[in-house]
Amino acid sequence: MDSKSALQQIKKRVKNTKLTRWIRFSLVALLFFAWVAWMGDWWLSIFIFLLFDIYITGFIPFDWWKKSKNKVVRTVMSWVDAIVYALILVYFVFNFIGQNYQIPSSSLEKTLLTGDYLWVNKMVYGPRVPMTPVHFPLVHNTLPIINTKSYLDNPAIEYRRLKGIRNVELGDIVVFNFPAGDTVPLNVQNPDYYTLVKMIGRDAIKYDKVQFGEIVYRPVDRRENYVKRCVGLPGQKFQIKEGVIYLDGKAIEQPENVQFNYIIQTRTPISDVEWENIGVAIEDRVVLDITNPDVRNGLFASGFDAKYPIYMPPLTKEMVEKLNASSNVMKTMRLGDSTLGRVEYLFPDVVSKDWSSYNYGGEEGLVIPKKGMTIDLTEDNWHRYNRCIRNYEHNYDAYLKDGKVYIGGKPADKYTFKMDYYFMMGDNRDNSLDSRFWGFVPEDHIVGTPMIILISFDKDKNILNGGIRWNRIFKGANPDKR
Repeated sequence: MDSKSALQQIKKRVKNTKLTRWIRFSLVALLFFAWVAWMGDWWLSIFIFLLFDIYITGFIPFDWWKKSKNKVVRTVMSWVDAIVYALILVYFVFNFIGQNYQIPSSSLEKTLLTGDYLWVNKMVYGPRVPMTPVHFPLVHNTLPIINTKSYLDNPAIEYRRLKGIRNVELGDIVVFNFPAGDTVPLNVQNPDYYTLVKMIGRDAIKYDKVQFGEIVYRPVDRRENYVKRCVGLPGQKFQIKEGVIYLDGKAIEQPENVQFNYIIQTRTPISDVEWENIGVAIEDRVVLDITNPDVRNGLFASGFDAKYPIYMPPLTKEMVEKLNASSNVMKTMRLGDSTLGRVEYLFPDVVSKDWSSYNYGGEEGLVIPKKGMTIDLTEDNWHRYNRCIRNYEHNYDAYLKDGKVYIGGKPADKYTFKMDYYFMMGDNRDNSLDSRFWGFVPEDHIVGTPMIILISFDKDKNILNGGIRWNRIFKGANPDKR
């Protein structure tokens, strides 16, 4: 077909196109150009010709199956056509608008509960342009049943975030990709790989394939999704003193439903009904094992008596008051105020012995990196910020030798950060693996913020007997933010 006849064909098809298809094309084109403008890449406009052909000219025979004489072909392909369109729509919605997310653990209780299903808004902070654009839209990193990657490593796109409504604010509940989730032993993902290295060593993980499985690398947007509260912003000095968070030397208000583990001694065992009335989940009704010498000695030193039951549940201030009102309770003490020692693998790897999850940051505090902030590359700063410098800002050749930092093979005295970072913690303070243990959250790991609870299931109850928490449906997901 020569160019003249092709032009005549286009004119003919344009002329014969129904008004309804022109209206549909106009609406799709309007949305498309709005998306292109948002992306800030006008080269994408070239795809308008594809949309024009789909809706108007029809040279590419996408609907060939409609003319098939075989009824089975028409039926099957109609389903395929509908599924493909649905997947494309889901791809764009999940990547640029928002998606559902399930709360898998108790780290944010009682603000968010295990079994809450959330709608996460990605437009508030601005959605990321997909870093691994070729991926199956309904799963995160692994295809079920066949257990293979749900994405292709290439092509890969450098981090870029589209314009949002605002930046992350103090107190926001944030969904983000787990920073320490770049290296993953497939059989054991909790604790994370780097904590396992601290506990048992790198070789023990590498050579024990039966227990730990293959070790894989995951790109930023395919790392596991975590949800925590932002308790420290870029450039702020972070400290915890006696469980209270301080920013730049000033204490910040605790979330209303913040929980700490308490040691509780009672005259008689607490019944399941009493636990439920207080609001303590079955898995949190922990009875301390006083046969363990370390536990027993720590309890006795704190004034507890082995003759009576001793529990250690996570409790809010209101829950503690309910317990203390009972004549059955003999003594309550916050775990952090007791002499009961705990092994804690804190961030950074080299910290002072007086650091703990209750007293964190020392007298100087831990400064959260900010884009454009320059630090002196001392040995102490290297231990605090080397993961940011090496892993998150891709200076993989940076190292410390004889007290001197080298980047690109050359000695370096200073470093200027390329991204903003955040400090994230769970409201269930003693049962949350958070920034105290694995460090800062880079801006390129931020996914979005939960807006509402879609539905909530109580795993301790039957679906027909209180298993659905009706009072949480369509409830705001961050009640501390007004």
